[in-house]
Amino acid sequence: MDQIATFHTHFGALSFHRRLAALGDAPVMMPVPRKLSASCGTCVRFTLPFSEEIMADEDLDGVYAAENGGYRLLFQADE
Repeated sequence: MDQIATFHTHFGALSFHRRLAALGDAPVMMPVPRKLSASCGTCVRFTLPFSEEIMADEDLDGVYAAENGGYRLLFQADE
């Protein structure tokens, strides 16, 4: 299942991308889809199952499952 992570900063997106690559995924950095919004405008598409304990940090804004032409919220950072 494809998932999309959004971030507060570009650095957060880059760090997340590197972390997923080290875990064996093939993440892709890309602009945030119009249906979603993010502070920095950059997101990471990935396929590994999302794990809050391993993947979440202070720059992560939200994680969405891409399904049926839309998005389902899996994780939202505390404001």
